[in-house]
Amino acid sequence: MTAQNSATGLAPIALQVDGSTRDGSTRDGSTRGRTGTRSGTALALLGVVAFSLTFPATAWGLESFGPWSLVALRSVLAAVIAGGFLLAGRVPLPAREHWAGLAVVAAGVVAGFPLLTTLALQTSTTSHAAVVVGLLPLTTAALSALRTGTRPSGRFWAAAVAGAAVILGFTLAQSGGSVSTGDVYLFGALLVCAAGYTEGGRLARAMPGWQVIGWALVLCLPLSLVGSALALASEPVHLNWHGVTGLVWAAAGSTFLGLYVWYRGMAEIGAPRASQLQLAQPLLTLVWSVALLGERLSPATPLAACAVLVCITVTQRVK
Repeated sequence: MTAQNSATGLAPIALQVDGSTRDGSTRDGSTRGRTGTRSGTALALLGVVAFSLTFPATAWGLESFGPWSLVALRSVLAAVIAGGFLLAGRVPLPAREHWAGLAVVAAGVVAGFPLLTTLALQTSTTSHAAVVVGLLPLTTAALSALRTGTRPSGRFWAAAVAGAAVILGFTLAQSGGSVSTGDVYLFGALLVCAAGYTEGGRLARAMPGWQVIGWALVLCLPLSLVGSALALASEPVHLNWHGVTGLVWAAAGSTFLGLYVWYRGMAEIGAPRASQLQLAQPLLTLVWSVALLGERLSPATPLAACAVLVCITVTQRVK
């Protein structure tokens, strides 16, 4: 697939989000179909589900690998998968003007976020670490507005802030309101991931989302290989099925498949609106934490879930 046909299936959204008109047509007169909007939402939601498993998978991976080894191996494995798809599809190299954006994606999504959150999970529980995911939609929407010059409506921002507040309060309540030593890592991860999401969403309008993350992974491969060799030489390895499964999912599920469908969905419905779907991600992560890690949820979970779903509904229907 070449860059010339990479925009297939992309659909704009409302004026307050990305510059299209209220009747669903863009400034150039093209028409937005409901099917495209629904497919974009479905793809972004699939990405959210994949991302919600990242923290539990990372916790499993840390049973077998040190934090630096886990992140480096995750990147190497994901790059091999992505490189295979790029070779099989005979995808040409990206245009020169896209390499700077790919470097931002690589630094933020491929390297920065996995490393910082993995370091944080050494001292934080998955529920506490979910704070970063709860704040990520608002940060992504803000950076996207600054990067693209779009201006979401006040109603959009009110719902986004309310949803972020619900998630933040809920997650801090789950961890007893304490501040862990991993918080610096978590907030650093928040900023670099939001930058990577914003730039990736922009690039996904010029090439398919899987090529965005694919080339970003390949761009990181030399550094990942060196990092793997150094980390494995200095950190102990204790292989078990939890650790191997966590590594494989973090690489193939969260890093490649999750980012592929996420960027494609974000390109169809816009970064600010797609980012609000991630308000549900911390709650999903808590569900997986119970099922996979044996953590216990408080009775407040259903109430928080309903509040978040209301906020998501509002942001998805902004006109």
